[in-house]
Amino acid sequence: MRTTQLLIGDQWVDAATGATSETMNPATGEVIGQFADGGKADVDAAVDAASDAFESDAWRSISPDARGKMLWRVAELLEENAEEIAALETLDQGQPAFVSRNISLPLAAQVFRYYAGFATKLEGKISPVSIPHQLSLQHREPIGVAGLITPWNFPLDIAAWKLAPALATGNTAILKPAEQTPLSTVRLAELCREAGIPAGVVNVVTGGPEVGKALVAHPGVDKISFTGSTAVGQEIVRTAAVDLKRVGLELGGKAASIICDDADIDAAVMGNLHGALFNTGQACGAFTRFFVHRSRADEFVSKLAAAANALKVGPGQDPATVVGPLVSEDHLNRVDGFVKSGIEQGAQLVTGGSRAGGALKNGFFYKPTVFTEVKDDMTIAREEIFGPVLSVMPYDDLDEAVARANSTSYGLVGVIWTQDLQLAHKLPPRIKAGTVFVNQLPLIDPGSPWGGIGLSGWGRELGSYSIDEYTETRSVFINLG
Repeated sequence: MRTTQLLIGDQWVDAATGATSETMNPATGEVIGQFADGGKADVDAAVDAASDAFESDAWRSISPDARGKMLWRVAELLEENAEEIAALETLDQGQPAFVSRNISLPLAAQVFRYYAGFATKLEGKISPVSIPHQLSLQHREPIGVAGLITPWNFPLDIAAWKLAPALATGNTAILKPAEQTPLSTVRLAELCREAGIPAGVVNVVTGGPEVGKALVAHPGVDKISFTGSTAVGQEIVRTAAVDLKRVGLELGGKAASIICDDADIDAAVMGNLHGALFNTGQACGAFTRFFVHRSRADEFVSKLAAAANALKVGPGQDPATVVGPLVSEDHLNRVDGFVKSGIEQGAQLVTGGSRAGGALKNGFFYKPTVFTEVKDDMTIAREEIFGPVLSVMPYDDLDEAVARANSTSYGLVGVIWTQDLQLAHKLPPRIKAGTVFVNQLPLIDPGSPWGGIGLSGWGRELGSYSIDEYTETRSVFINLG
């Protein structure tokens, strides 16, 4: 049982109202932690602390090199405490241990190291101007106070994606983790303080949606970075329009996978299966719509269903587990509702389609589910399910496949499976998505941008592009006459 508080300035404190909430292990349904349930008053206090820190010499006078060293030290502390934090992530979110230990923790540390290097590379430039006797300089400035609102599917990694570039560029931050999975974010904030980051530069307010709403509406918050549902992202835009604060959004996805007639079917089956079921399908970049050439569809479906049935479903702590639990009972019921709609609308259920029972009955486990003969207008083909549900959709020619793949309001990820080198180059530009993969899983690297188009969001995280998200450009004219 772990009890956590809010971090405001240099103090760990209870919520102003004294309210608390509980977080649970999705593999068992048991309560594992109690966290401070913050509200508007706590957001106000956190914004004051972050604003004071932003203006303070303790932060503004730190050299870029020293700031980079602090971020590097956070990365070292993540690695030094990797086993503990990975176990915490698996316990609170349900990630299989191979994900939390081998992907989430290493990636979070890698992100902090990557942006540690950027602290000393925020270069400006001199622009030639046509006005006589004028020198025009441009340089980057931090925006100010950043409200960082993170989701429950990859709590630690996405907090790192937002916090590291925000700090590298000299901003201060208020982290608001999802109420379902607050524990690893609180631990990250502890490590930031241990790394020597000054008081008030990193704050944490745990709690429900009201905390996020208060952050977005607060006039003292200069930047909002949000990862989550499209509906909430749209509401953030409406609220942020009042004072025109900067907004970055990484929202939903409905990734299409096009399996060409020349594809290596065995490789495509395994790649798509793991791309779809990574973190139990609770990933916005998960592969969900499989457009398979009709000549290969029967083979693909039979092999996909057999492979899905063979995957180990179980608690994340079990090293053999490939498919862990969904994050909550509510989310499990939501996924099950989508599956029922697929059956009702005429899709053919090949395997899965129900909650796991037996020894797993108390957890939030759902069997990997494969549908075939899915039509483009079915709910399971259009809505983001965020669970282990795979829809196979046969096609007859590539132009048809591309058009159908693009017939969605989302545009985060696409994937192509082909052994034809020309197709591997020609097809990606036709896919409306922020990232297109060819013959592989949905990989993420700090050096490559991540983000979408359409209802998948605004802006980019990771890579040098994230620096633009957390800086403003200032021009200075100097009269040399």
